[in-house]
This record gives sequence, C-alpha cells and structure tokens, in this order.
Amino acid sequence: MLLRHVLGIDRADFYADLHRMLDKIEWAAFSRFIQRRLDREPAAYITGHKEFYGLDFHVAPPVLMPRPETELLVETAIGIAGRLFPISCLIADIGTGCGAVAVALAANLPHATVYAIDVSGAALDVASVNCRTHGVEERVILLQGDILDPLPQSVHMIVANLPYVRQSEITRLSPEISSYEPQVALDGGLDGLSLIRKLLSQARGKLLGNGSVLLEIGHDKARTVSALARVYMPRASSSVATDLSGLDRVLTIVPGS
Repeated sequence: MLLRHVLGIDRADFYADLHRMLDKIEWAAFSRFIQRRLDREPAAYITGHKEFYGLDFHVAPPVLMPRPETELLVETAIGIAGRLFPISCLIADIGTGCGAVAVALAANLPHATVYAIDVSGAALDVASVNCRTHGVEERVILLQGDILDPLPQSVHMIVANLPYVRQSEITRLSPEISSYEPQVALDGGLDGLSLIRKLLSQARGKLLGNGSVLLEIGHDKARTVSALARVYMPRASSSVATDLSGLDRVLTIVPGS
C-alpha cells in the first residue's frame, strides 16, 4: 500500500508491473514511509487516505481514523431513515471528525440533510475537504461546538461515535492509537461514558417525533448505556446491533412518548 502510494498507481497496475525498478527519488520516498511505519505511525496518516463504507476519505492527525466497525452505525442509520423517514430526513452526526459518518450518510441518503458537529476546528477543516470530494457539501452542514449545543433545530436521528475509552486504558492501547491519534477523540472520562452521558442528557429535546439516538459503544457497555438513557428518558426503549465479531457495537435508543 505504501509503495503504491509513492508510485501513484492502483492495485491492478502494481501487480501488472511487479518487476519495475524504483528510481532514486522513488526509493528515498518509499524508505521514508517505511521508517515512519516502523515508528508505529498509522499507514492512513502516512498516505493521508482511509477507506470507509466504500468511500475514500482524507485523514490527518487532527482526526480519529474511521474504523470498519463504525460502518455498522452508518448501516443502521440508513436502515432507519429508509424505513421511517423516506421523504425527508434530518440527521445530526456528533463528533464528526473527518466527516466519514456524515458523508457516508449523505451519499447514501440523497433526501437527507446532515448536521456534522465537532468541537475541533481542525477536524472540521478535514471534514470540509471530504464533503467537497464526495459532492455533499450542500447537504452536510459543518458546525463547531460541544455535543448538541450548535444544533439549530430538532432532527430525526442523532448518530454519534463519541469517545468511549476509559482514561486509565488509553496508555494501554497500541502505539498507533495512543501516540498518534488525537486524545480528545479517545478519552471518554473516568468510566468511558462522560460524553455519552452528556449527549443523552440533551437528546430528548433535540429529537422530532419518532426520532432516535444511535450510538457506537464499547462492546461491554450496552446494558450500562441503556440504563443511562432511561435516567434521562424514562420511557426509552433500546436495541443493540452486533458487529462482524459478534460484539455489541451500536445501540439504538427511542425516547418513547
């Protein structure tokens, strides 16, 4: 992958030309990339690209790299939108980062408008690039601020992949994560739920009728987050979707009447 990036060729061209000799400039660039990877820098930061939900995204150190398991959040939201809001759909993506979730939703739901919110201006700069790349800049509205504070109106769905790693666990993560990815996008507080708790405390007043909250969660947090949702929304019901590894990954919360 690193060599293809240096040479600017796709996978097919790479395998069609395996015996090509690198010139000095290409070899020097490739060697620098290899050293960066040996230093445990994530490959996506080296190349500046990461695939997510069939789309290519620009990524950089100000943003968390999109993970394959987060595709389940997008898939679940698309299913709900198609079933309950097929004509018009307003979505809020909280903690948008590089904009992967917001852009993927807008690209697959042409009737949707997505408010993409992040506390980091640098992250929103990266998200802006991705919105333009995929032609959804008119339907993805980037807003800077904390959780739901910047949201200008109620929405049908709130989707969020907020930090859910406990503070004490961050240093135990791989160096690719702990040394390179932004701490603000990892740190979920003492119990890993501080930002999720804050979102749930605000969510009910920001949802339209039949609206729902979709959260990516840690594999061991479904029961805890479901109980937490009922603290703020006593009639709330919830359901959990499992990822390809069979782990709890996306919690859907419906506030109830």
